[in-house]
Amino acid sequence: MKSKVDLYSGTYKNYAEDLYKEIRMDTYGMDIGQNSWLTADEYRDFSVVLKLSHGKKVLEIACGSGGPAVFMVKETGCHLTGIDINENGVTNAKILAAENGLSEQTEFLQADASETLPFPDEYFDAIVSIDSMTHIKDRDKVLTEFYRVLKTGGRLLYTDSTVVTGILTNIEIAVRSSIGFFLFAPLGENERLLKQAGFNDIQSRDVTDSMATVSIKWHNAREKRKDSLLEIEEVNNFEGLQAFFKMVHIVSSERRLSRIMYAAAK
Repeated sequence: MKSKVDLYSGTYKNYAEDLYKEIRMDTYGMDIGQNSWLTADEYRDFSVVLKLSHGKKVLEIACGSGGPAVFMVKETGCHLTGIDINENGVTNAKILAAENGLSEQTEFLQADASETLPFPDEYFDAIVSIDSMTHIKDRDKVLTEFYRVLKTGGRLLYTDSTVVTGILTNIEIAVRSSIGFFLFAPLGENERLLKQAGFNDIQSRDVTDSMATVSIKWHNAREKRKDSLLEIEEVNNFEGLQAFFKMVHIVSSERRLSRIMYAAAK
């Protein structure tokens, strides 16, 4: 297996292909275009935590292919701005929004969430980031920047899918982080950083079960379509991704690496 494998570029680029739609259906049951550990029911619940409603201005950090963003706008009537560092993801998000008649309620920008955000102070009613904070460096600075662009009384919600809650080997960490840059945070560190950034009403909830379930379903859906995927992916990349999904399932089902939802207010 190569030390690094690619998940996002190919997944975003081939988002609309029937093969990838089939994989999402097998993985999630309800396909909202997600490429994370997120289910549709979970996202509905997160929208309630964020207190989203018609006209609210939402910033989604690492919006990916735009599927969950479009789903959220349809479900809540909010106005959503999504940023992602991946060009393929942003391009697909714009196409998807247009196909759903939501171009006026959405905006998608290519941007690095670890840098200063291109928005004025007190601009958004809510900020959401699903399973992406683990890929963004300098979390203390990032949370301070979230605080800046969030309106007073606004709410932040993000999931951290690499919270260390048990003993891990170096090999397990290497495979689990083989798809790119990762931050592994000890339990309690996110709460500390949120408080340090100025947030209040800090809440957390263990949502590891979704990751443990989705990861093995994703692995199996891909394995079922191995021959078709190998026409698109290199053998090493396919095998690397399969090893990644299997490792996610092992360490999450054993609760040694957990997924936690964090919510807070300004």
